[in-house]
This record gives sequence, structure tokens and C-alpha cells, in this order.
Amino acid sequence: MNHAKYLLLTLFVGMMGCSGIAQKSENVSFEQMLDGLLDQTVPYITCEELKELESPILLDARPESEYDVSHLQNAKCVGYESFDKEKLAGLSKDDTIVVYCSVGYRSEKIGEKLQELGYKNVYNLYGSIFEWVNQGNEVVDENGTTQKVHAYNKKWGQWLEKGEKVY
Repeated sequence: MNHAKYLLLTLFVGMMGCSGIAQKSENVSFEQMLDGLLDQTVPYITCEELKELESPILLDARPESEYDVSHLQNAKCVGYESFDKEKLAGLSKDDTIVVYCSVGYRSEKIGEKLQELGYKNVYNLYGSIFEWVNQGNEVVDENGTTQKVHAYNKKWGQWLEKGEKVY
């Protein structure tokens, strides 16, 4: 089933590239692209609001290969295609959980799964790691602060305005 969902996501991303949703233009802003992409089934939290939270649980909904390039400080990689509820061991259903990915699509889907599992305070980081870095916030890798950000692919990477793009 997870393989089928990944295949559908890949097809969706491909179609978006063809239809122009993922295409950056003077007429489409990052916010407009996100509005067309996301269903808003998981409440958003902005980067500024996240910085105000005391000890949120950060879950990265990207594969380990993307997480390893960089991630938000103290984030735990739960993956997307490889997501398993066992990765949530030790979390309370009442914890404040913020999920992110590249722009918010995969994190929204993982957020929906968390809600289905009974987690009550789940948020999707608006614009995800791209927005986090675009606003000048730090990301880390196993060695500390880094400028590198996995940009998914060139079509999506165009929305990453700061940092060093890695594909």
C-alpha cells in the first residue's frame, strides 16, 4: 500500500510539473502554490509560531536520505513511504507535534495519519523546511549547522530561495 501511495505522489508531482502548479512564475507565489497543493486537513503552524512553542515534538516526514542532508534541530525522522506508528513510541497523544517535509504535502499526509491514531495537537509547518530556511532559520546535519537543504528535485527546488540546494 505504501508503495502505491508513493507511486501516486510521484505521478501527482509529475502532473503538477506539467500543469504548471509546481512551475514558478511571476504570477504564482509560493503561498498560491501551497494553497493549490495542500488540503489543509491538518492545522498549519507558521515558522514564527513554531519558534514560540516550548518543547514541541518535531517530526520530519521525508526519507532518511533527505533528513540526513539537513533537518530542523531536534527533529525525528519518521519518513513518508516508510512511516510506521512504531516510530512514535514514547509520544503522548497530548504532545504538541509539528510535522514538516519539503513544502508541506508529505507532512500533511503524515499529520492525517497521526490524527487518525488519536494524536490531538498535530500541526503541519506551513511551507515546511523550504519556508523555514527561506526565512533565515537554521537547519542541522550530523555535524551541526549546515547551509545544505535537500530540494527534492529541480522543479520543487525553485521554491527554495536560500541555502545550498542538494538533489
